[in-house]
Amino acid sequence: MSIEIRDVARRFGSTAALEGVSLTVARGEFVALLGPSGSGKTTLLRILAGLEGTDSGTVRVDGEDMTGVPARERRIGVVFQQYALFRHMTVFENVAFGLRVRKRRPPEAEIARRVRELLALVQIPELERRYPDQVSGGQRQRVALARALAIEPRLLLLDEPFGALDALVRKDVRRWVRGLHDRLGISTILVTHDQEEAMEMADRVAVMERGRIVQCDTAEVLLRDPATPFVAGFLGEASRLDCQVRGGVAHFDPLPLPPLRVALPDGEAQAFLRPEDIAVLAGTGQGILRAVRNVTDDRARVIVDLEGILLDGTAASGRAPQRNVPCRVALRGGIVFASNGQRARGEPLARIMAG
Repeated sequence: MSIEIRDVARRFGSTAALEGVSLTVARGEFVALLGPSGSGKTTLLRILAGLEGTDSGTVRVDGEDMTGVPARERRIGVVFQQYALFRHMTVFENVAFGLRVRKRRPPEAEIARRVRELLALVQIPELERRYPDQVSGGQRQRVALARALAIEPRLLLLDEPFGALDALVRKDVRRWVRGLHDRLGISTILVTHDQEEAMEMADRVAVMERGRIVQCDTAEVLLRDPATPFVAGFLGEASRLDCQVRGGVAHFDPLPLPPLRVALPDGEAQAFLRPEDIAVLAGTGQGILRAVRNVTDDRARVIVDLEGILLDGTAASGRAPQRNVPCRVALRGGIVFASNGQRARGEPLARIMAG
């Protein structure tokens, strides 16, 4: 099933929750809506589910205009952050609920067959007689998924579904959910503020800021070619530094950082430097190595204090350096945005001899 959202707007009083949002989701695609609180992610999901109206714009599912179509008739499954399970119902009854309230209610034997099939699919068939309070958070999440799938949805919407899980369980469950999506082939939209979650699970990530989708692409493209300063700063781990472009060169004065060559007009600019852009070299310099974050086979992640500014970089050698020792800082590159929004990749003026 394909989804087409065109110029959707929604206001709550004087607050614009969504402003001209457009997005297309292909059949069987997994798309994440990623952004900070208040960016409009959940409002857009509720509009898709039929739980919220629009002020303007259209939503089409497989070419059908959803305007005026009640939520219960859209065949869209929704899993909320707190799962919204009925505590007085067993796991079996929770999953059966959506089938029993349909206009054309299946016979009880068909409902029982379908519920047990779904519980087997989400790998918790032994829990059908238990109540939500008698199972773990990860198991409740699977019950909520089974209930959403019971209506044979054309679209599956996941609204921060892993937020109530601890870190280890969350990672396991989200990989399991992605695997389930691949097996079923249902178009899926995930709402999250967790960039790691979005980038690991989704085919494409739609980054939202203040009611707009500012960029939608694969995780690789978003990190390599961010369209705006917001995307560059929001995704990944980037140090944001003011700089001044003069004659095609970005200068970081008064910080003791080497300049970068950029194809940008003269004037004020902002540079976004990812850890792999910042090379930390042992030896006399104006930086102080404050912390070692982690060490891989070929490179150590470090935090450097450069005249009171903390930068997340990488040691030029594979060995973990000593803490609180002087070091030099060189730049391998970076993304630089001019004040007019123009973007360029910065290149070092001199070759880094180590690393």
